[in-house]
Amino acid sequence: MAKMRAVEVVRAGGPFAMVEREIPEPESGMVRMKVQACGICHSDEVTKQGFFPGIQYPRVPGHEVVGVIDAVGANVPPRWKIGERVGVGWNGGYCGYCDSCRRGNFFACQTSTQITGVSRDGGYADYMVAPFAALALVPPELSAVEAAPLMCAGVTTYNCLRNSGARPGDIVAVIGLGGLGHLGIQYAAKSGFNTVAVGRGKDKEALGRKLGASHYIDSAAQDPAAELQKLGGAKVILATVTAADAMKAVIGGLAPTGTLMIIGAVPSLEVPALQLLTLSQQVKGWYSGTALDSQETLGFSVLSGVRSMNESFPLEKVNEAYDRMVKGTARFRVVLTMEN
Repeated sequence: MAKMRAVEVVRAGGPFAMVEREIPEPESGMVRMKVQACGICHSDEVTKQGFFPGIQYPRVPGHEVVGVIDAVGANVPPRWKIGERVGVGWNGGYCGYCDSCRRGNFFACQTSTQITGVSRDGGYADYMVAPFAALALVPPELSAVEAAPLMCAGVTTYNCLRNSGARPGDIVAVIGLGGLGHLGIQYAAKSGFNTVAVGRGKDKEALGRKLGASHYIDSAAQDPAAELQKLGGAKVILATVTAADAMKAVIGGLAPTGTLMIIGAVPSLEVPALQLLTLSQQVKGWYSGTALDSQETLGFSVLSGVRSMNESFPLEKVNEAYDRMVKGTARFRVVLTMEN
């Protein structure tokens, strides 16, 4: 049998292991992808550290996957052909038995949730299999390295913003200029929002404006809520950071009926309940998107010129690449490439 390279997490909290495996065959309803690139995402810590119950180890992480279909199982619609460029994100397909995961709410699914790199093997490998329902077409204008981070970081920020209720001309603030934030600022600006970048330090202003922000607030030197109110208040604040204090500091900058949209994972958040009540404001979390959402994110990125800023590493340097992501030293996304 032909062999491939794969990077496994051997146990919860355990190390990565580069192993040789047999190349998998796609079962009914599945395709096999020859992986070209796979982004490394903070959500890969779910598998690396065992944050979800029931993960079966060893497990291959990776849910920002781009490659080429090279084998098709039975009962796959004819639109998915060998040689087609496709991407697979966090949404690894549907159980087919309940409506929850079809709506993107995997945590409410009562049957077999399918999360790429968590409940099934992901893209830290030369090949992977995926349900056809998880596939998004990748436009030819995007390279594999450019497209991979858009399968999670991209779809999460873009899909969140387009479902936030903001309209062109509205003030939309993005907290953070990191792996998610640098995409969120671009998507907000290209969507026609009056975009405000909120970061720590004057040194980040040039980057924020380069990404398309019309305003920059240095939260280390200014009260970000007060500065947002000077602009008229934010219809939407997109929180991409993982610091609850940073989120708490900007809630006062919401306009009446405004929304704080959270995509940065924090364990808890203190909110000003009376303010939310009297001004009809809300705090809302947003969870990635479906395969179609990913495909539309890729299409919008091509049309608008949004691009992820990436560092790429060969698969065998997975430990170095993962460390740069975890420590926050990467600018701004980290992508593994599978070329031998």
